[in-house]
Amino acid sequence: MNNTNDKIKVRLCALLLLGGVSACNNEKEAVTQQTSETSAQSVSKQDNLKKIATSHQQYSAEEFFKTVSLSGSSINHDGSAILVSSDVSGVFNVYRYPMNGGESTQLTHSTSDATFGVSWFPQDDRILYVADNGGNELTHIYVRELDGKTTDITPGKNLRAAFAGWHKDKKAFYVTTNERNPKITDLYRYSVEGYQRELLYQNDNNFNIGVVSPDGRWLSLTETITNANSNLYLVDLQAENQPAKLLTPHDGDISYASFTFTPDSRYLIYSTNEHGEYAQAWQYELATDKQSLFYQANWDVSFVQFSDDGKYRVVGVNQDAQTQLDMAEVASGKQIAMPELPAGDLRGVNFSANSKKMAFYINSDTSPSNLFSYVIGENKAKRLTRSLPSSIDEAHLVMSEVKRFKSFDGLTVPGLLYRPKTASASQKVPALIWVHGGPGGQSRKGYRAAIQHLVNQGYAIFAVNNRGSSGYGKTFYHLDDKKHGQDDLQDIVYGKKYLQTLNWIDQDRIGVMGGSYGGYMTMAAMAFTQEFKVGINIFGVTNWVRTLESIPPWWESFKKYFYNEMGDPATDQDRLRAISPLFHAENITNPVLIVQGANDPRVLQIESDEMVAAIRKNNVPVEYVLFDDEGHGFRKKSNRITASNAYLKFLQKHL
Repeated sequence: MNNTNDKIKVRLCALLLLGGVSACNNEKEAVTQQTSETSAQSVSKQDNLKKIATSHQQYSAEEFFKTVSLSGSSINHDGSAILVSSDVSGVFNVYRYPMNGGESTQLTHSTSDATFGVSWFPQDDRILYVADNGGNELTHIYVRELDGKTTDITPGKNLRAAFAGWHKDKKAFYVTTNERNPKITDLYRYSVEGYQRELLYQNDNNFNIGVVSPDGRWLSLTETITNANSNLYLVDLQAENQPAKLLTPHDGDISYASFTFTPDSRYLIYSTNEHGEYAQAWQYELATDKQSLFYQANWDVSFVQFSDDGKYRVVGVNQDAQTQLDMAEVASGKQIAMPELPAGDLRGVNFSANSKKMAFYINSDTSPSNLFSYVIGENKAKRLTRSLPSSIDEAHLVMSEVKRFKSFDGLTVPGLLYRPKTASASQKVPALIWVHGGPGGQSRKGYRAAIQHLVNQGYAIFAVNNRGSSGYGKTFYHLDDKKHGQDDLQDIVYGKKYLQTLNWIDQDRIGVMGGSYGGYMTMAAMAFTQEFKVGINIFGVTNWVRTLESIPPWWESFKKYFYNEMGDPATDQDRLRAISPLFHAENITNPVLIVQGANDPRVLQIESDEMVAAIRKNNVPVEYVLFDDEGHGFRKKSNRITASNAYLKFLQKHL
């Protein structure tokens, strides 16, 4: 189950592709093969299949997880280095990458807990980074000093902290924590020297903390009313006892959220779906209270950001499950002239302090994120990483295709289809419906090693964006409200029916899998339908009453959001029990694999423990993989390899 920010940014859920090279990857070749089979001089069908097998290179999970996962692109004060998080060691740590190329330098050395870089300090090479304990999501913020020593600047037990930005004077930064009250997040200001702090905003109304203006005067807040309705507020941090000012009085269901302030602190840029199906970016002028359109598209505007000096702005648009960037000079409106780059999406754009340099990633279905640096105006960008292991040939991987089908009620439902290159009319392949997390997430374009592994081994993947998914308008997003395990489940069933129309899919060998909410949908598919031969449930909800009653305290401000989406366990318990697979386990007759992290604060281990026990009572094959050192999502490479091998072994045995 993911929070609202997870939906915007889109998250947790692992899915997508894999592939190989086939001798029968288009209709012409299939016809040629069929003709040759009827010819007296043809090679046998068995010989043809042997040729396919030898032309298609298969790779192990161990090979796929030699892929290096990278994130973060903060550029240091003098523009010489980029702060990057990498799992090259098997555990995420923080690294310094020279802008001009060359060897990276490891800055943190954790062997157990994932560690992620946040930012360089604005005038030296100290860094801020975050880490939790075993995936429990109780993140603390640390400073790494110039001499390598580290300090936890948010000490204490059972608290959750997050970085909230820098003051433009470079003398202070902001942090949010729930240390005063586990259910409420407050805002603190920290000094760059000595890390003394002061409570800047005590969040007694339990709003969602938004963004702080660069000059440190203004703070935006969001009030969650329902999952379709919210309000935006503004606080003057320099006015004593100043109440939060409502910026968005309205009637009906309209959603608002903060994007950023402009670098001169004159405008708040925010998101709203007030004016149509899709979220637009609007601006609020602090001096005049005037509100006006900033940016719109025929899809959701996902984010807006600026270079620190205000010279450039970057807008992200979620266009049919793929992020499109619009990068332009603010004064002239001219697009930033970019050099020729490899195919894929630009991600993680950051600028140097003087806006002369950029750092960014390129990611595609067949290539994991690679880091680039670029001096604006030059003819060529510098590639700084090779994330795909040299042992894997990208030509053997598969690009997804956006496909749409009609569901039970005529609704058009989109998805991403990955076709193994071994698949043909004469060599049909088994398939899996992949269901994303959320509720309200989205399966998106991009490289995923775990699913690459499955497709490479000959399993088609159809990542269905069922009703309730982000990215397709607010009407589509809310079609599953309090209809989970019903209408959205039928979208999954009709996704299977669509696969059965494809002549390269084995109609009788189709399974379902997913993580988090997708894990719930997997178990719902197994308990409430007889459509799928197997199910793979990755830390999925099986008892909605317990899950909603045990929402982590730091999500208190979103509780109304979840209850409006799923139901209130105090008043909707009968319906929640009716859609919870645990209470209908006697209907499960086909094999299931369940994978769980013991430290998961969102979907508790007991959810999976009880589901496994209930299925075993049916004398139905059920396999269980439990990671003692993981939470909601698997961060250690060794565990991801174990999970991927478990998926494959289970599918080879039962599908």
